[in-house]
Amino acid sequence: MSIYKYEDGLITERLYTRFLTPDDIQAWTRFFEDKDAIQYFPWVGNDSNEERSQQWIERQLARYKEKRYGLQALINKETKEFVGQCGLITQEVDGKKELEVGYHIFKKYWGNGYAPEAAKAFFEYGFKYKQAPTIISLIDIRNIKSQRVAEKNGLTREKQIRWMDMDVFVYRMERPQT
Repeated sequence: MSIYKYEDGLITERLYTRFLTPDDIQAWTRFFEDKDAIQYFPWVGNDSNEERSQQWIERQLARYKEKRYGLQALINKETKEFVGQCGLITQEVDGKKELEVGYHIFKKYWGNGYAPEAAKAFFEYGFKYKQAPTIISLIDIRNIKSQRVAEKNGLTREKQIRWMDMDVFVYRMERPQT
């Protein structure tokens, strides 16, 4: 990976991003309450939904501090509603550090194009600032909707692997040549 640069305040047609804060724990708890939303989530465990949310937000805050990127809040520009999270994340895949774009959208906003819109903004950001020569998305093999998001944004399915006790596809995009 190249020189680390990570900012919030990305703006798309309908969204803007901001770094998560502990104040987001309560809102993100609703995400964990939705069985459909967490169906393909990497870790669920036996903690309460609020504990999961707190751990998740704290994990992103630690990523920011440790310069490992982290997901950001997606906010609807018009309504100011918190619609989900998206961002760059440093992952280890097959013993190699990779830069991933990850996203999670509240179920009530599914089907509105927020995931591809937000993911596209982070792919563009990562490549604009030369954060990595390629960027991936790790997607559960059963998660057809997320696979469509990756394909819509021009990623190519590279392979299937076992990652964090899940069977996932690795989708990849190479930095465009300029």
